[in-house]
Amino acid sequence: MNKIALLTSGGDAPGMNTAIRAVVRRGIFKGLDVYGVKNGYKGLMSGHFTPMDFKSVGDILHRGGTILQSTRCDEFKTEEGQKQAIAQMESAGISGLIVIGGDGSFQGASKLNDKGFAAIGIPGTIDNDISGTDYTIGFDTAVNTAVDAIDKIRDTASSHERTYVIEVMGRNAGDIALWAGTCAGAESIIIPEAMDDVDDVIDRVQRGAARGKIHSIIVVAEGVGKGHELGQVIEERTGFETKVTILGHFQRGGSPSAYDRMMSTQMGAKAVDLFVEGVSGVMVGLKNGKLVHTPFKEALENKRTIDLDIYDLARSLSI
Repeated sequence: MNKIALLTSGGDAPGMNTAIRAVVRRGIFKGLDVYGVKNGYKGLMSGHFTPMDFKSVGDILHRGGTILQSTRCDEFKTEEGQKQAIAQMESAGISGLIVIGGDGSFQGASKLNDKGFAAIGIPGTIDNDISGTDYTIGFDTAVNTAVDAIDKIRDTASSHERTYVIEVMGRNAGDIALWAGTCAGAESIIIPEAMDDVDDVIDRVQRGAARGKIHSIIVVAEGVGKGHELGQVIEERTGFETKVTILGHFQRGGSPSAYDRMMSTQMGAKAVDLFVEGVSGVMVGLKNGKLVHTPFKEALENKRTIDLDIYDLARSLSI
């Protein structure tokens, strides 16, 4: 193997550019030619390959988003689309593909590997919802962004004696809500994995008011439902003025944290090293502080579980 390609797919995440930089520079260090694929699997099918060198990844380590861009491509999900992508890579002399993305991106990489084309995945998604790794690229930055926003909202909530419902991202996983809510001292955290009912949330708000608390913060994961609906119910049943803030895509942008930069750098380099060692069909991950690799099929079939001990801790501290 002397030529590899690299693409980003799915939603962008802070740290993707850091991983791109690590793959390119580690690849060159290992004697490989590295090609970037613009616009994810769509670019792969059209043969949109760009040679990458040290200069092409200069000054991107600190930038959010992805310089390779990302576009969803339904056509690639078909047998014909996958064969077309392989034909494009083989025509360009490329013999390995590194995919940075989430579980949907890994499904595509796994299909290519099943067809005999070597592929390796790097988990890049703020949702932190991939089995085979404790943390995904972008999660730490997204949590810090959410915590910063909640801290600022708390200032206003306190000044005006209001209740705030803050909806955070995470798709069907509650990690961002759990971590951000815990670290920002939310009175209630509502996640798909351990849903509090509305009665419990309202009881917490009322108990807090009864002991003189002048504001409440409720953090809800987007996978649970709409924050606006919850806010309306709380206001109607408590009589407390309740505002709703949806952080949305604000959480996906921004410069990656130091932790995300370190993790992205390590994972990017490890993916290249695995190719050099003749390993493929796996995703790189971080378990108990150590780099590991897990077969695509195992990572995709196993559902990642959330640490409910943190949830119980947060509830005990917000009584």
